[in-house]
Amino acid sequence: MVTTGSEAPDFTLPGLDGRQYSLHEARDAGPVLLVFWQAGCGACKMVAPYLTRLHESYDNVGWTFWTIAQDGPDEARRFVNERGFRPTVLVDGPALEVSDLYDPPATPTFYLIEPGARVTLEADGFDKEALNDISRQVAGYTGLGYVEIAPADDGNPAFKPG
Repeated sequence: MVTTGSEAPDFTLPGLDGRQYSLHEARDAGPVLLVFWQAGCGACKMVAPYLTRLHESYDNVGWTFWTIAQDGPDEARRFVNERGFRPTVLVDGPALEVSDLYDPPATPTFYLIEPGARVTLEADGFDKEALNDISRQVAGYTGLGYVEIAPADDGNPAFKPG
């Protein structure tokens, strides 16, 4: 299982856009956030608008943000279309080869990877504190102002296990 302090295993996956994405190339350009998710996961449905807000707030300036669907492309595309999901979506299902490498304990699971290949943050489930911590770190990487991604008073709970 990949945890904070672990080296992030390299991989290449197809995106819903038809392109191939390789972690080693993204790491060379700056920090990378990976989020493993499943279309049928309740916590993943809850976190989707927050991930879109994170993506839009920092617009991949000085960092890379990929979500990794543990579903096939059709189910992942349906999730994206139904939720107006904006982050880049890579498809790991149905084989789950990258998921097997990382062995996320739940969905969603977040891995923030420094350019040197070490995981500096790992979190799972719907967790407002973790989402805002990720936003703080991304703001530091990009030089942009911090954006609160998950306000405490937005009607959703502070945490929901994945």
